[in-house]
Amino acid sequence: MYRFLLTPRWITLHVLVLLVIPAFVLLGQWQFGRFEERSANRDLVTRNMESAPVPLETLAQPGRPVAESDRFRNVTVSGTYDAAHELVVRRRPQNGQPGYYVITPLVTSGGHAVLINRGWVRTGATADAHPDVPPPPTGEVTVTGRLRLSETEENSGITERPGLPPRQVLLINPASIGRSLPYSLLDGFVELTAQEPSGGPAPEAVTEPDVGAGGGLNLAYGVQWWLFIGIA
Repeated sequence: MYRFLLTPRWITLHVLVLLVIPAFVLLGQWQFGRFEERSANRDLVTRNMESAPVPLETLAQPGRPVAESDRFRNVTVSGTYDAAHELVVRRRPQNGQPGYYVITPLVTSGGHAVLINRGWVRTGATADAHPDVPPPPTGEVTVTGRLRLSETEENSGITERPGLPPRQVLLINPASIGRSLPYSLLDGFVELTAQEPSGGPAPEAVTEPDVGAGGGLNLAYGVQWWLFIGIA
């Protein structure tokens, strides 16, 4: 009575199932891997953002890249803003509005500098017009902020291109920006959250990063792929 299992149709179906099941196993494993990766990233970023501020010099030194594990650590650094070399970073929307980040070098007493993301401003009258940017305070200031990794085309998904208007960039990359500066830049940059003295009007604060659900969707997708094995 089971001879029908030897017909070409049933043999083909069984071969197809035997091919599909390993594919579903691998897809489930990949989703579980993404879940672990994103959960670890969420835990790292959350822990660093909740940490007490430490001096920037303990995490960043001239010629030494910022460690991946130190991204979003709260740091403090003192120095004087170099408004003459201030830049704006294009294509940085915030709260659904197009705009720019304002990047100003902060020169420390050690003779080197760090790029400070002072905040966000709206776009100018045209795409090529320089936006209105509140000037940084004069004199020595102490900045508290989140330490960020240098942006590259690989980790940001943004492609650098030539021919931008003066004092505008697409990536916050100290290695590239530092070529036109009379002092050395530390790796990474600091996303300002507080400043003493605060000075007058300032750009709008950059919103905190959304760490998401830590890959919860990936976990659900992984379970889904493995349920498909039973269905097959």
